[in-house]
Amino acid sequence: MEQQNDCSIQRGQQLRRYPNDYKEGHSSTLSKTMTSQPQYSNTGRPTVRIAVYLMTGVFLTMEVEQNATAQQIFTIVQSEAELGLSRFSSATITSIFALWMCSSQLEVQLRPTHKPVELAAKWNYLVNKYISHTEDPDDEEPLLYFRRNIFLSKLEEEQIKDTKILELLYAEAKYNVLQGRYACDGPSRYASLGALQARIELGPYNAQTHTLAFFHRHRGRFLPHHYASPSLLLGLGLGLGLVGGKGAPEAHLLEQYKRIPSHNGSANANPKKLIRKYLEFCWNLPCYGAAFFQGQIERPVRGLASWITNRDMQVLIAINTSGVYIVDDMQCSLLLGLKYSELSWEMAKPSDENNPDCLPCLFLQFPVRENGARVYKILQVFSRQAPMMDTLISGFAEDYRRQFINSDSSNDQLDHPLVFSNGSFTNKLSKFTLATFDDEGRCIGQMGSWSFR
Repeated sequence: MEQQNDCSIQRGQQLRRYPNDYKEGHSSTLSKTMTSQPQYSNTGRPTVRIAVYLMTGVFLTMEVEQNATAQQIFTIVQSEAELGLSRFSSATITSIFALWMCSSQLEVQLRPTHKPVELAAKWNYLVNKYISHTEDPDDEEPLLYFRRNIFLSKLEEEQIKDTKILELLYAEAKYNVLQGRYACDGPSRYASLGALQARIELGPYNAQTHTLAFFHRHRGRFLPHHYASPSLLLGLGLGLGLVGGKGAPEAHLLEQYKRIPSHNGSANANPKKLIRKYLEFCWNLPCYGAAFFQGQIERPVRGLASWITNRDMQVLIAINTSGVYIVDDMQCSLLLGLKYSELSWEMAKPSDENNPDCLPCLFLQFPVRENGARVYKILQVFSRQAPMMDTLISGFAEDYRRQFINSDSSNDQLDHPLVFSNGSFTNKLSKFTLATFDDEGRCIGQMGSWSFR
């Protein structure tokens, strides 16, 4: 406790709101603090001023010693009165939230013993190590975030009742929905979430203000980015600023928004209830609570010309306590979902570690039913972040085995599509280049570069 008090210097601690474009040119990034003139604490040790960002659109500035640990900085954040977290024990809050260091291409949840200021100083080295393609790693300036703990299970989160905590979790879930990370199974799902968000943030429906034109102008605020892209909007007759018809995504959102009761006295219209309802919807999404990693997969090859011009497809690999998922975040589409009950995996180092184009990879093996027989498919995912993914999968898979080692129920679902309570999802195997093996381990099908092995 004595060491924690030494490092928890809070002179000028302030909670501020940041604009939507706060990331561009912001002077409070951790890396920039390293070049500022050092100050000194009453112990004579150097201090720096840093900012910790919350997903609710506020950031907390504080002065800490350069060797402050993530746990010490976390304690300062928890003590901020306006956040309403100080009344909980440290163990409770650290089980729900954690400090993350993030830039546009790399996201890392920090251990309590990590030293964020020191880690920021070598961020460019980490980007070069774990990112395959970046135009200028020197531009990758990290920000420090207070976000959901990746190790918090959905079951544990569902037990949370506190409004302040749920508001923080809602803000993060909303961000991931709008970024295309929490892929839904159809436009109506996004409209439902957008309508709930509108009711929470705009209040009751007002026919004079909340028109179709309003939601057309602000569609990027309530719908994922792929619904606001010019190519899609042109196809819907919206590309020139025209208001869409009944089939437009914002039209579906508006119709659902109108149906939400307008009186806050209603149990279904209370903002606190609506925030929980939004989260309850997200809890049923496959990728909820995941850590996201960048990778690439080989596109299926069709014809010689396709092979010559074929390029790998950039994807996100989402890993949470339930399974491993492949996401096309540009199209907000979930391509593959594998629960730990059906997943086998192996990490492979690059054959030529001196070749920057030779990447480590993850081999993901899973069973499917094909022509009446059970076979096994193997997908190869290339990524410099494969070692990080391997470590996380290993931990979650071990937890799964400990919980279900005496249960045979998980084996009943091996040959079926993944099914979720808010809809069903079928793996889009046609999007992948796969190898196929039978029960005896013989290769009975090859695609793409697998054919040259």
